[in-house]
Order: sequence, then structure tokens, then C-alpha cells
Amino acid sequence: MPQTEYSIPGVYVEEVSTGPRPIESVGTSTAAFLGCAPKVDAEKHRAVPINNWAQFVRIYCTEGTETTPLAQAVYGFFENGGRRCFIVNVGKDSIAGGIKAGQRYGIATLEERDEVAIVAAPGYADAASWNVVLTHCQNMKDRFAILDSPQDISDISTLTEVATAAPPGRPAAGEEGGRPQSKGGRPFSSNFGAFYTPWITIVDPITGERVYAPPSGHVAGVYARTDGTRGVHKAPANEGLLGALDVKYRVTPQEQGILNPAGVNVIRFFPDAGIRVWGARTLAEKGSEWRYINVRRLFNMVEESIAQATRWVVFEPNDQTLWKSIRRDIGAYLTRLWRSGALLGATPEQAFFVKCDDETNPPDVIDAGMVVTLIGIAPVKPAEFVIFRIGQHQAGTEQKEGSNA
Repeated sequence: MPQTEYSIPGVYVEEVSTGPRPIESVGTSTAAFLGCAPKVDAEKHRAVPINNWAQFVRIYCTEGTETTPLAQAVYGFFENGGRRCFIVNVGKDSIAGGIKAGQRYGIATLEERDEVAIVAAPGYADAASWNVVLTHCQNMKDRFAILDSPQDISDISTLTEVATAAPPGRPAAGEEGGRPQSKGGRPFSSNFGAFYTPWITIVDPITGERVYAPPSGHVAGVYARTDGTRGVHKAPANEGLLGALDVKYRVTPQEQGILNPAGVNVIRFFPDAGIRVWGARTLAEKGSEWRYINVRRLFNMVEESIAQATRWVVFEPNDQTLWKSIRRDIGAYLTRLWRSGALLGATPEQAFFVKCDDETNPPDVIDAGMVVTLIGIAPVKPAEFVIFRIGQHQAGTEQKEGSNA
């Protein structure tokens, strides 16, 4: 209650904040693409916001320019439901970033863009490039990487082994005199990224020819589309890949049985359904609680949303009143998530908890200038393996509901 000096008789009306401070979920569908644009020198090493394909063409293409994986990816992103992305044109330079002359370059230009939630480097399918993108996402902790497999795969089992970069001084794979970077063809383990194979056949948006393209841009569009129609808690899988005419290699169910446990998401062709994303795994280690894409991205959203909406807590008196306000605001936000289907449980108490009291904030914690809140949420996980157990039923007998056949 504000301290007001009352010296004149009369009626005083005061505004007092009594309700919760609403926590709004941050956006999850804005992507960032790094690569070489058709117009090589256009807006180099700048994170430029793009809202549609025509805008990309106007800035990054000129008549007679050749197509690039970056252009194919951006077109696929918008075709599959994406609405906004950032483009970092590195030209012929590496996507690895840093600071030169006080200016960020490469992937480092994305560090100032809090809006970004998805990062991809279309066509950069080598150990060094994977490492750059994954490390960026892990350090930022608020975004997720979509990585492409190599275009040509001689042995599908190599995708289950982690790749290593070529030794210093030796040409990389694909360069003149180069050797394969290693027998492995998979990025290192991380719960902040997902890995997709194989490449897809598309009609190039610039040349009009049928070409093979990296799938990351189209998949990023699927992420955005699923976020908008179902929510970030829905796994971006079993979704059609619009614009894809075929896959370069048709993975069999037996081969996917090898790839899926290793965190390799397969793009499959189904005669009755077309080209579909048929995997929802991160690159996390086997048995990890972060092995599903939607779980990792849900936590990214929840963590950033709470962090942004609770800045008002800083420098407030660290007492019971503050603790109650924190529990109220976060509890109201998580209740809305539970009602939307993002959290598992028949009641809010089963779906989450928020603890901020004298137990989490003893005198020594308060003296250190900290307020500690414990939050636990139960995310929904995809029904990855749907099992129907079917047996013969003897005619003439009645089967009660809930009993086993």
C-alpha cells in the first residue's frame, strides 16, 4: 500500500495492484538461417528479418543469380507454414562467428536476437558446422538447432556414429584431395538439436529445375506450422513436408529401426500419405529425459517466458509477500499451459508444482540477495510407439469393458 499523506478532508481513490501479473508465452516459431545467399554480398553478416519469400528475393537475389541451399531452405520454410525468420548471409565465409572491429559476424550476429527460437544452416553437413550451430544453441539456452545429414550416404549405419572434423592442414571432405572427416556421419550428442535425413527433391524456387535440397528449411516450417495449429508441446512429426516431391534415399522400416534410437529423424515416403517427417528425437543420449523435440522446446519456452515476465521481482523486498506473488503468477501461467494440453495430469497439482517459501529461502539465501523458486512440470510426450495387442475372441462370450481379450 503506497504511503500517502492525508491532510485535507475528502475522499481519496487509490489504485492498488491486487491481481496476478500475467505471464505470456514467448514465441517459438521464429527461425534463423545461415548460409550463402544467391547475391553473395547482400547484407553480409547481418541478421535481417524476413517475413515472406518475396522480401527474400528482393534483398538477396538478382536476375541471373544461381540458387543456393539457403534460398531453397527459406522458400521451404515459408511454404510449410513459417511466418518470420532471420537471414544471416555469410557469403563464402564460414558460419562460425565472433567479433571483429567491434562487430559480430557469422552465427554470433544471432546472439542479440532474442526472438530466434530455431536455428539452421542449410546444407552445412559436416562436423565443424554442426558443432558451431549446436554450441550456439546450447550457450543461448533459448533456441533449438535443426541439422541436415550429408547429401550422399554410402552406408546408412554411419549416421549412428559421431563424426569428427578433419585434422588441421588436411582438406575437408568435398574439397580437392579431401578425405572423409571420419567414418561417422552424425553430430555430437545434445538435447538442443535434432538431425534429419535424407535430402529431399524439390522444384528449385529460382531455377525451376528439380534438385536435391537439404531438409532443414522445410522442417523448420513444419515446426512453425505445428506450433501455430497445435502448440509447441506437440511433436513436429507425422506432418506432411509441403513442396517435397521425393526423398533422395527411401529409408526402410528396418533401417529406421537402427537410426531412430540413435536420434536420427527420418523423412519417409508413404504411398498413401506422401513425404512425411517420421521422427521426433533430439540428439540427446539414449535414455535421456530430453530425447523428444517437443519436451526440449516446451522447456525452452517456459523458462524464457518466466524469466522475462518476472523481472519485476528484482530488488523487491525478499519476504513472504514476494514469495506469495511469485507462486501466484507462475502458478496461473502453468495452469493455462495445463488447460491447453501441454502438461500431463488430471489436475493442476498432478501437472506441476511451484515452491517458493521459507524452506527454499532460508536466512542465508536471503542474506546473499537471492530468492529461490522450485518449479516442476510434467510435459506430455509423444505416442512414439502405438501398440495394439490383438487376440482371438471366442464367439458367444461376453467381453466386459476394461477386461483383457
